[in-house]
Amino acid sequence: MNFQRGKRHEELEINFIPLIDVLLVIIIFLIVSASFSRTNELQINLPTATANAPQDKPVMIEVGVDATGKYVVNGKTLSDSTVAVISAALQAAAAGGKEPTIVINADAKTTHQSVINVMEASRVAGFTHITFATQASSGN
Repeated sequence: MNFQRGKRHEELEINFIPLIDVLLVIIIFLIVSASFSRTNELQINLPTATANAPQDKPVMIEVGVDATGKYVVNGKTLSDSTVAVISAALQAAAAGGKEPTIVINADAKTTHQSVINVMEASRVAGFTHITFATQASSGN
């Protein structure tokens, strides 16, 4: 029994455009997320060697400058704050070590001139490796 005599049947068709779009998105995702490993064409076995670890550790000289402008070189307080006295203290702290690193621990409220004095004393002493100690900010 055919109850829908007067109605026309629409021909069914498969729309491939959405299917192609989905497949392209999947292919792009796979390409982007795939990790490609390099395969070496040559199998190389590197030689091994035993060597002693270098005995010379770099000399670190800690220079502290507080907010009032007082200097401390490796834990020894300096009596005077002139460049010559700081330079002599740096040379004494280096004790003949080659190319020591000067670590400046300056208070946040110290004057700019106090830090410049340490840098100038390092230059006079012939030390070129200078770094500044900081701490991570506890805010933004």
